[in-house]
Amino acid sequence: MSIISHNLFIEALNAYIDPIKPVDKAIITHAHADHAKPYHNRVLATKDTINIMKIRYGENCAKKFQVIEYGKKININGISITLYPAGHILGSAQILLEDKKNKVLITGDYKTIRDDTAQCFELIKTETLITEATFGLPIFKHPEPEEEIEKLLNSLKVFTNKCHIVGAYALGKAQRVISLLRKKGYDDIIYLHGAVEKITNYYLQRGIKLGKLKKVTKDDVNDLKGKIVIAPPSALKDKWVRKFPDVRYCLASGWMIIKQRVKQSKIELPLVISDHADWNELTSTILNSKAKKIWLTHGRTDALEYWCKKNNINAKALYLKRND
Repeated sequence: MSIISHNLFIEALNAYIDPIKPVDKAIITHAHADHAKPYHNRVLATKDTINIMKIRYGENCAKKFQVIEYGKKININGISITLYPAGHILGSAQILLEDKKNKVLITGDYKTIRDDTAQCFELIKTETLITEATFGLPIFKHPEPEEEIEKLLNSLKVFTNKCHIVGAYALGKAQRVISLLRKKGYDDIIYLHGAVEKITNYYLQRGIKLGKLKKVTKDDVNDLKGKIVIAPPSALKDKWVRKFPDVRYCLASGWMIIKQRVKQSKIELPLVISDHADWNELTSTILNSKAKKIWLTHGRTDALEYWCKKNNINAKALYLKRND
């Protein structure tokens, strides 16, 4: 019998991993809203994940919180739990579950490439690997993020009178884009949508250097020619964006590799920057984990399942009902 069910429920602990509805006990991989929900009785996660949940949902978004440090094993009811960095965003974690007969690793969302705004991914060997498959198709091979940021900097030189509004998720992607710009030598003020500023302030408190930043207001509108504004992707379609004259629409996402998506979203400058593992990262992680059994979640599982079986690896897709 496995430690964990197909619904990511751990019976011995009466706990779910990333449950989509309030439960008694939740182990949270990271603070993105599709994984971290409020109003659980007890939450177990990294310190960063808990802090960001409190910023987003309020101090009392769960009745009790338990922080686990990376690499520190805790034992509950005969099961040991260890969290390891997932590299997805600040505080994101892989969850290793072990008992006398089983060793199961749940990756959560992850990426293996370096990111100065998140703890670096650690490869963990396991018997069973439960991996995300967001970009689980061979067409998804992400370019170097530094090359994508160079496109943005070149656009600023060409379209000198345009305000470049970059759509990027408020948690993780926005801070990574800012960090990549700074690494390329861009030292001008970067303007932030209010939703981005809120999370970015936490990153600054954690000592992550992001340079000169300012929350954009209506008073800045006439001073934004040739400047960069970072906003959530939803803001690019909102009335909020109408107050800015001469806008060049940009979007940082792994999905920008699909030309049809770019066309549909009316993005002028697509930036293929992803915080998820691409096809090569997914397949190499599966191989290097030495897992004998693979469970695939969250995404395009068919191609990855086929690849696993072609490589003599036992794999199946999980169609999560979670805690319905």
